[in-house]
Amino acid sequence: MGFVEDETALAARFPGFCADPAHLILVAEDAGKLLGYAAVQDYGPHLRSGDRHRTAKLDDLYTLPEARRRGVARALMDAVTDWARAKPLRYVFWYANQGAAGQAYQAMGHQPAPYGQEGFDFYEIDLGDPAERLPHPQRGS
Repeated sequence: MGFVEDETALAARFPGFCADPAHLILVAEDAGKLLGYAAVQDYGPHLRSGDRHRTAKLDDLYTLPEARRRGVARALMDAVTDWARAKPLRYVFWYANQGAAGQAYQAMGHQPAPYGQEGFDFYEIDLGDPAERLPHPQRGS
């Protein structure tokens, strides 16, 4: 699914990711056919703020072309968000290309931040209580 630099290396890494509680790999399927997946990593407590700003990075969200525009990506994002709330995490962030991926995230209601990397937008879900909001340790907002 998607671009894989080295399938042998991926096959060697995959069991470790599945066994590590800091990583979550979710799959979407229909009648046993894989439609897509999401991979997210809990970065653990921050050095200075502990769990108050505990953050996870969405490393990958992919759906097969024939599964797009059918709610598969949205269901995977909802499952990632549910997992993050249950941990509990404060933030989930990711980068997405400014093409089709960015358009898909925006269609789900996510808006890119005014900063990012060349060709990629930065997205973030803040799961904290707005009444208890403290400045993010890395951006001060």
